[in-house]
Amino acid sequence: MFSRATAQLFRQMVRHNTTDTSLILERSVNRVQLLGRVGQDPVMRQVDGRNPVTIFSMATNEMWRSGDGESSHTGSDVSQKTTWHRISVFKPGLRDVAYQFVKKGSRVLVEGKLDYGEYVDKNNITSSF
Repeated sequence: MFSRATAQLFRQMVRHNTTDTSLILERSVNRVQLLGRVGQDPVMRQVDGRNPVTIFSMATNEMWRSGDGESSHTGSDVSQKTTWHRISVFKPGLRDVAYQFVKKGSRVLVEGKLDYGEYVDKNNITSSF
């Protein structure tokens, strides 16, 4: 019989070479980890009778040295870039804990997925977030 690895490879080749779209099951990953500081106290919002969501901003920093990597640390400049993220917590128990205990300046680790969407404001203008 086929070994397990050979069988998996065979299934992937069949999926890739087939024209039957019901057999094609591509795998992908949408997973993110952010470690940074909270920029504002969380707010809880509820829109159009949906479940409430807790929202807060979070900053992550990236630092690097510019200049010659071989020289001493005194001869190179340190640069920093701050990126702001909008965090939305939907899970009922977790959103309540985040609303109660996360405060501006807190250091937090956030795990989740990236999701982009659109909304229409009161002036009927569509914006992306």
